[in-house]
Parts: sequence; structure tokens; C-alpha cells
Amino acid sequence: MVLDDATAAAKRAGELLAHAARDGGHIALSGGRTPAAAYEAAARLQPDWSGAELWWGDDRCVPPDDERSNYALVAQTLLPVLEVAPAAIHRIRGELDPGEAAAEYDTALRGVRLRLNFLGIGPDGHTASLFPNAPGLHERERLAIAAEPGLDPRVTRVTMTPPMLADTDCALFLVTGEDKARAVRRAFAEQPSDATPSSLIRARDGQTIVVLDRAAASELPASI
Repeated sequence: MVLDDATAAAKRAGELLAHAARDGGHIALSGGRTPAAAYEAAARLQPDWSGAELWWGDDRCVPPDDERSNYALVAQTLLPVLEVAPAAIHRIRGELDPGEAAAEYDTALRGVRLRLNFLGIGPDGHTASLFPNAPGLHERERLAIAAEPGLDPRVTRVTMTPPMLADTDCALFLVTGEDKARAVRRAFAEQPSDATPSSLIRARDGQTIVVLDRAAASELPASI
């Protein structure tokens, strides 16, 4: 769906997050600049998250109070606004060795199916911390792995793998801004490719919802 601007897109994504929180279950969150407004909207709409357990699709290998941490973003924008906290918070322990943190997260994720997986897309087409042509795109056994960093900043990461990202009732992409328009076209209007990791991630046995502002949707064919 295409909304007029980034504010409207974030509000719609927030509504979908709030609905998932009301239903309860496992919800995976993301980082970056775009989701913050959606988290704030979701917390206002649904202040009781006691039925939900929170996970992260990926995070940087930094302490939880580091400004680059995806956990820190949620701790600043969503958690303080809630009246009732989530039943559990399963953060990636980025302060550990990346391999150790990934192994720990892989174990924790066993047996989990996500109610909602909230995703974004980078200008290069990456999602979570699956970057173009990364070996992790072909991982089929592990649910979380250490990932090589993106270009900026160069920090090692831990990410869910494609099988885990797809194991969800709803994969929700929120993408805004003209700088993402080419990546959006490649992800949703062209053939799936390792060069555009987000083109490979869709809900398995569930629905995939894409929320865009007009700027991010500007290169999509009119037929979509």
C-alpha cells in the first residue's frame, strides 16, 4: 500500500504492529531511522503488550545502550510509552562475541514462529543484516548467524536467516524516502535476486504487506 508521506506510512505500520500486539505472540522488530515513528504510534494505539514477546530481526554487535543498537531504538521509542510491558524481551546480546551471540540467539529461536516480522529495506536492497550477495542468503539450517557488516558503519552484526525471517504470519515491510525507490522497485517489481536480499524474503504460509510512502514507491510500475 502506498501512503501520501512518511508520517502516514509510519502510522499505518504502527496500526499493524498494534494489532499484532493485541493478538499476542512473537513479534520481531527492526532498527534504522524509519521505524521509530511506527513504534511510537503502536505504543499509543496499544499500550498493553503483555501478550507479546519481542525479538529482533538483526542487531549490531554493540552494547545495548549504544546509539547504533536496534534494541536501544526500541528501548527509547516503544518500551517507555507502554503501560504494560511485553511478556518477554529477547534481545540479541551484541556485547558478546558475534559467533557466541548468534549461537545463543539461534538456540532461543528454535520452535518460535513469528506473529509479525517488521522489516525495512536499505538503499542497497538489504533487509535485516542480509546484504547483497551475502553467503547467509543461502543458510537453511541455522536461524541466526553472525553477518559481515554493511558499508556504513562497519560493525559486525547478528541476523536472523531467511528461514527464520520467512517463518511468520505476516512480513511487514515499511519503506520511506526517495533514496529507497530503486531498491523498492528491485525488491517488489523485479525478479528475486541475491543482489537484492529483500526480494527474497516473503512470509512462508502467511502474508507479506508492504507499506510505502509516495517517494519510495516512485519507481514502481503503475500496474503494481
